[in-house]
Amino acid sequence: MAVTTRTVLSLTPEAVTAVRDIRSQEPDAAELALAIGITGVDHMRFVYELTFIPLVDAAPDDVVQVFGDLPVVVRAGSVSRLEGSTITITEAGLTIDNPNGASPKIPSGGAPLEGPLAQRLQTLLDEQINPAIAGHGGYARLVSVEGDTAFLQLGGGCQGCGMAAVTLRQGIEVAIMESIPEIQHVIDVTDHESGQNPYFH
Repeated sequence: MAVTTRTVLSLTPEAVTAVRDIRSQEPDAAELALAIGITGVDHMRFVYELTFIPLVDAAPDDVVQVFGDLPVVVRAGSVSRLEGSTITITEAGLTIDNPNGASPKIPSGGAPLEGPLAQRLQTLLDEQINPAIAGHGGYARLVSVEGDTAFLQLGGGCQGCGMAAVTLRQGIEVAIMESIPEIQHVIDVTDHESGQNPYFH
């Protein structure tokens, strides 16, 4: 394990002091590093894990930064999603200000779509949109196409999520309208409050 010169995140001096104070209460404190990783997404926000680990236990592909005498291990699988983050201390404790969104990145473009409108839309959902939102536990299902409007039902992690409208508007809708210009409107027919689909009532 080697200390890297790569800067992934920063800690304010107050945060460094707070973490050192907490670490000082641990046995073998001088050998411990603060390990930071993202363990998942909940309601379109990253879920973080911050723990103390022996510095020697850092994996070879983890990024190790040093703040004074405080080593910080950024877990390899979280590096790109923590890039540019700042850890501060507030009354609530340590806070991570992360400029990277937890909303899934939905690719646009891709191979040209062929066939009838509904078939092209289904292909887009199957090949681009659903794989992108599956990592967040969600899926989008085509209910119908009427004129220039696509009606979708969001499910899984998207159903009941307060950020589903943002995902639809900023991700799914943009990908559909860029790939299939005939579609001018995308409507979510999912009832996110009750988990029922009001479109079928």
